[in-house]
Order: sequence, then structure tokens, then C-alpha cells
Amino acid sequence: MTRATPPHDASWAEPERVTSGAPWESQVGYCRAIARGPHVWISGTAPVALDGSTSDPGDAYGQTMRCFDIIEETLHRLGGQLEDVVRTRLFVTDITRWAEIGRAHAERLGAHPPAATMVEVRRLIAPDMLVEIEVDAYVPGRRTGHGPL
Repeated sequence: MTRATPPHDASWAEPERVTSGAPWESQVGYCRAIARGPHVWISGTAPVALDGSTSDPGDAYGQTMRCFDIIEETLHRLGGQLEDVVRTRLFVTDITRWAEIGRAHAERLGAHPPAATMVEVRRLIAPDMLVEIEVDAYVPGRRTGHGPL
């Protein structure tokens, strides 16, 4: 099996990784986001408040909005914005709350709707978390990094 060769473009030489500084990134071995050329992949984003607790306990809409706040900040660090999102994956602990979660998704991404998937999972890393979101984005013209998150 042959491996595809990326374009001969300096932006493809090394991926840019950004971290949040959370201790579990090194424990688990992942980063907040990685970008290579115009492609950006953002790890599962949980509704973590600034103090490290779960944001908006019991509020699926509020937690989804908090996830998108974190995602938007990450995209900005990589030269992008929410309109660059091309795919979302939403992991939810109670699919019956899809309308609350979907309303927040539509408010943040509805002007440029991406491909999306919402699936129910048994639980997330903290028992009071109701949603976690992964995002893929395509940022036209993105060439170089914008520093750590």
C-alpha cells in the first residue's frame, strides 16, 4: 500500500499543535487541536468552566454553548472562525435532549451549516457533563501558526 504524498508546500511540512495547558493532555497524550495547512482538527471539547469545573450543570443548551466558546477560541488561535467548520460530532449522554443541544448548534453554526453527527454515549469524563463536541474545519489561506492556546 502506498502512502499519499502531501503537496510540496511548506505549510504541510509540520503540523501545528495547540494545547490548553490541561494536565490530562500529557497524561492521555493528545492536544486541544492540530492544524496542517488549511485543515484543522479540534479534539473532543467538553463544557469546562474557567475554574476547571463543569459549566452549566444540568443545562444541555448552556453546556453546548460553552463547548462552542472553547472551540471558537481555538479556531481563532489557528486563524479560523466558526464559519470555517465543515464537520461536527456531538457526543451526548441523553439523546432525548437533542433539541436543546441542536438549538445551540444551530445558533452557533446555522449560518454556515456543517456536516454533523449526534450520538448518545453512556457517559463522559465527568458525570455532570451532558455533551462533548469534536470539530473539523477548513481555513482557506491558512499557512502558518498563530501560537499556543
